[in-house]
Amino acid sequence: MPWITEHIQVPDSELRWEFTRSAGPGGQNVNKLSTAVRLRFDVRTSPSLPGAVKHRIARLAGGRMTADGILLIEARRQRTQAGNRREALERFCNLLRRAATPAPIRRQTRPPASAVRRRIEAKLHRSRLKARRRPPRPDD
Repeated sequence: MPWITEHIQVPDSELRWEFTRSAGPGGQNVNKLSTAVRLRFDVRTSPSLPGAVKHRIARLAGGRMTADGILLIEARRQRTQAGNRREALERFCNLLRRAATPAPIRRQTRPPASAVRRRIEAKLHRSRLKARRRPPRPDD
C-alpha cells in the first residue's frame, strides 16, 4: 500500500498488474519469462484520490492515460520481474506526488519603471542607428 503524501494512500487492491515477455537484454530469460510489467490504475473511479489530484494527473500523464481514465505505466528495463515491478511502482508514486502538489499561484506583476525606461532608450538608440544607415536626402 504505497503512501503518496501524508494524506494520500493508494491501496494495493486498486492497482492491477500485467506481466508480459519483454524485449531487449536478458538472453534466454527474455524468451522464457514474463519480466515486463504494466501497471494499470483507474484514476476516475479511485476513492483514494481527491478530485483536484485526479484532474492534475490527467494533465500530467499525457499519453499514459487512456480515454477511459486508466493510467498505464510500463516498465521493461530491468532483467527481473521484481525490478520492473519496483520501477513501475516508483514511477507511479512520483507521478502522483507531482499531481498532489498544486501549482503555485502566479501573482501578476508590473515591470519596474527603470526596466521600461531602459527598453525605450534601447529602442530609441536602435532607431537612430538605423536612421544613420539611410542615404542622405537630397535638399529641396
